[in-house]
Amino acid sequence: MYTKAEAAARTDAEFLERFLRGTHQPASFHHADHVRAAWLTLRAHPGFEGLKRYCAGIRRLAAAASKPGLYHETITWAYLFLIRERIARAPDVQTWTAFAAANADLFAWKPGVLDRLYRSATLQSDIARQCFVMPDRMAGPLEERCA
Repeated sequence: MYTKAEAAARTDAEFLERFLRGTHQPASFHHADHVRAAWLTLRAHPGFEGLKRYCAGIRRLAAAASKPGLYHETITWAYLFLIRERIARAPDVQTWTAFAAANADLFAWKPGVLDRLYRSATLQSDIARQCFVMPDRMAGPLEERCA
């Protein structure tokens, strides 16, 4: 018998393994599942290795749904960068439940957190779908954003 913490860890590990292998059912994989998969991937494989593995998992998921054109690089990378920053800023947050509770803004899809960073036309563009586009709604000069 597992403790509650062991069961949650096992569940997280199984969820991540299914995501990375592309064995999740695409129809039942929603926005919160994307965020969870990103969090788990970045905790297991930080930085660019996590980015590479997560993107491959998303592409497999889209292919399994017979919709490879669903992959959107700017949305994918922007969420990963946001989640990676949140992990770095709160290293004491060790569980998915705690991370989700502390980052509720990541779970709103439309409107969502990216609406503060990107114009709608930018995210709807072909170039944003094909390659990462920098946010175009950064207010104020660089000195103010980095202060």
